[in-house]
Amino acid sequence: MSAGNIAIVVIIVLVVLIFIAMGYVKAPPDTAYIISGLKREPKILIGRAGFRVPFLERIDKIYLKQVTVDIKTGGYIPTIDFIKVQVDAVAKVRISTDREMIKLAMKNFLNKRPQDIVMDLQDSLQGNMREIVGTLTLIDVSTNKDEFGNQIQEKATTDMEKLGIEIISCNIQTVEDESGLIGDMGMVNSAKIKKEASIARAEAERDVAIRQAEADKDANDAKVKADLEIAQKNNDLDIKKAELKTLADTKKAEAEAAFEIQSQEQRKTIETTSTNADIAKREREIELKQREAAVMEQALDAEVKKKAEAERFRQQQEADARLYVRTKEADAKKIEVEREAEAIKIKAEADRFVYEQDAYAIKVKGQAEAEAIQARGVAEAEAIDKKAEAMKKYGQAAMVEMVVGVLPDIAKSVAEPISAIDKVTVIGGDSNGISDVGGNVPILMAKVMETMKEATGIDMSDIIKAGTYDAKVNRNINVTGLEGLKAGVAKDLASEITES
Repeated sequence: MSAGNIAIVVIIVLVVLIFIAMGYVKAPPDTAYIISGLKREPKILIGRAGFRVPFLERIDKIYLKQVTVDIKTGGYIPTIDFIKVQVDAVAKVRISTDREMIKLAMKNFLNKRPQDIVMDLQDSLQGNMREIVGTLTLIDVSTNKDEFGNQIQEKATTDMEKLGIEIISCNIQTVEDESGLIGDMGMVNSAKIKKEASIARAEAERDVAIRQAEADKDANDAKVKADLEIAQKNNDLDIKKAELKTLADTKKAEAEAAFEIQSQEQRKTIETTSTNADIAKREREIELKQREAAVMEQALDAEVKKKAEAERFRQQQEADARLYVRTKEADAKKIEVEREAEAIKIKAEADRFVYEQDAYAIKVKGQAEAEAIQARGVAEAEAIDKKAEAMKKYGQAAMVEMVVGVLPDIAKSVAEPISAIDKVTVIGGDSNGISDVGGNVPILMAKVMETMKEATGIDMSDIIKAGTYDAKVNRNINVTGLEGLKAGVAKDLASEITES
């Protein structure tokens, strides 16, 4: 084989080795490698090696380790008995290695990091937990946490399987209620347990005392019995000694006097019998007194202990009652404070609404007054403008109108002194004196008109007669704009003169 052919073969082998090295993949146990591109169904590698065609197939990864999802209710939610609680739980989940479920997981979690998977699952698990809380009572949620966690796991399993997720465990960490009822129940149970423990301890002490008394009685009875037996034995010994002594004395005295000896023997026998009877009586009295003392001691002990137990039970009941009253008073005070706060809040909102309405009314009124002032100012300005235009337009006629307008006031001023005369007394002369006084008014008015003529150059008599034939033809007097003025002036003058 030539060198060129060898080189070609070496190159081909190197290319094949490089191709194989580029396509060789090995998946770890905690990660799934998904090879796709050429086949319709992707190839899944978990903890084993495989091959992918370089440039024609791609490789993706799915994280298979378990992740921890912190589940919280996100605030206080009501239980089935309408008590708001806040629950904190932890769920352990992972992507299932089942082929069908891992296909579902490929559509949702391909190439995602663990924290991204946790974020995707957290909302769904929290919703499931909130649903379960709404079906349980406060006691079930706070005391039976294992069953509560199992229900959450069962509820969430259906939703998680649709995502290819397997729930390993769900544990409840903490349960808190908004009103502190769990703590109150704990206090009640603690008080109940303490009460039961105190009663059990008192009963145990009573049983111990009774057993001790019985043991002391049995010991005392045994001691009395032993003392009686000892006394009996001593008595028998003394009798025996006496009998032996009597027998010796009898034998000794037989030589002296048989009758005397016999008499002495009978007397000693009688004394011995009497002594034995006295001893037996005294022994019975002692035993009776001892038994009576033991019974009295046991009865006194039982009575004292019974009173102590009754007093202890009474104090415990009073403490429980005081605790219950304080608890209820605290609850009632809390409710009252909440109601007062709500009432204050409602009143503040109502006051705010009234103030807003008053402010709006004041604002509207101010705007209306401003608009009215503006309209009045505009009207007065327009009137002044029109009056100025009229003065400019009519010239002398306007001046005449102004003069004519004040004639009634002049006539009123002239007539006021005469109208103030209350009584007129005529001394001498004729009866026309009063008429002469009233006739002074036209004379004064004529003088006023002459004065105005000299001051302004306006002859009021010519103005009044401006409509006559003589004024128009012979004297050429013509004042325009006074047609309605003459009648008004004449009427006002006549009225003022008449009133005067």
